[in-house]
Amino acid sequence: MTTLFIADLHLEEKRPDITQAFLNFVETRASGVEHLYILGDFFEAWIGDDERTPLQEQVAEALQALTAGGTALSLMHGNRDFLIGEDFCQRTGARLVPEDQIVIDLYGTPTLLMHGDTLCTADLEYQKFRTNMRNAQWQEMFLKRPLADRQMVARQLREISMAQTKGKQQGIMDVTPEEVVRVMEEYRVQQLIHGHTHRPAVHELDANGQPAKRIVLGDWGENVWWLKAEAGQEPELLTESF
Repeated sequence: MTTLFIADLHLEEKRPDITQAFLNFVETRASGVEHLYILGDFFEAWIGDDERTPLQEQVAEALQALTAGGTALSLMHGNRDFLIGEDFCQRTGARLVPEDQIVIDLYGTPTLLMHGDTLCTADLEYQKFRTNMRNAQWQEMFLKRPLADRQMVARQLREISMAQTKGKQQGIMDVTPEEVVRVMEEYRVQQLIHGHTHRPAVHELDANGQPAKRIVLGDWGENVWWLKAEAGQEPELLTESF
């Protein structure tokens, strides 16, 4: 049995190479595995399930074929695609899971799954923005706006985000070590898997008075990254070029 984890693909029309890499991954890596987890920022932007671009339709068809073949699919919101809803999940056979509250039994090891953005507590500006965007009333009002309006807002938010990111110190955008330990101890786990930071690595640390592990998934900007977990083996962080 095999479980795979990916995150931060940031699928968008102007990067067809990433889309093709994902389609290849589904066919050659994910097909036939027990479970595929996508831990956020699967898409660069998502403004509602009613937007069905050719890219979105192509990806949805690939996911539907994957789940129809017997692979379980779990999808987590990221900071870019937090408006993915149940309609998209029903079309693809995916299960939408909480961003910060899911602990799975990964072949005998309780493992906390997160997108990872809430761990970056030093980035106060982003955390305030995140709180505003997760407001249920704001989301309801936004989704009622015409599709063209939502597309314009999404472009504006991406431009603002890119400008703000360029002006920030790299350390601010990484996780806060104390927050990592706090969360792992809150959920009483020794293993955490997350994305968001685009800094793939396996970190050893102490939590709950015992050795612990934090596995960071890589983004797909230049390479394919995934985590492979199998019964009786240590999870393996893997990469390959497009």
